[in-house]
Amino acid sequence: MALAEARKALEQKEVPIGAVVVAGGRVIARAHNLTETLTDPTAHAEMQAITIATDYLGGKYLTGCTLYVTVEPCPMCAAALNWAQVSKIVYGADDPRRGYSLFSPSLLHPRTKVTKGILQEECAALMKDFFKEKRG
Repeated sequence: MALAEARKALEQKEVPIGAVVVAGGRVIARAHNLTETLTDPTAHAEMQAITIATDYLGGKYLTGCTLYVTVEPCPMCAAALNWAQVSKIVYGADDPRRGYSLFSPSLLHPRTKVTKGILQEECAALMKDFFKEKRG
């Protein structure tokens, strides 16, 4: 589902990153990057998903929730996920230039569990193809 969201971003000429939040086995949020559409540098897929999920739950915490995202969160998103106290993050491709782990793995909440490398090749290919085309 996160890959489908990333493809939606690609169709809108956004950086192709998608995110999904699951709570109790139910998808409660789906989102993709909207930074170009909204002319907002904070409109990352994860930030959009946090807003949708917390609105759905009626509170500011995502304890008991899992965020699935196609690319490793950036430091801004990691810090926001810390404040939201998300229980688990599952991501596809590493971001060796701007991923949170490059700067500080401790940006996440101490109880947040992380699983990486899920559908890594598919997630990375979307990003590589996007930037290859962009640089032409």
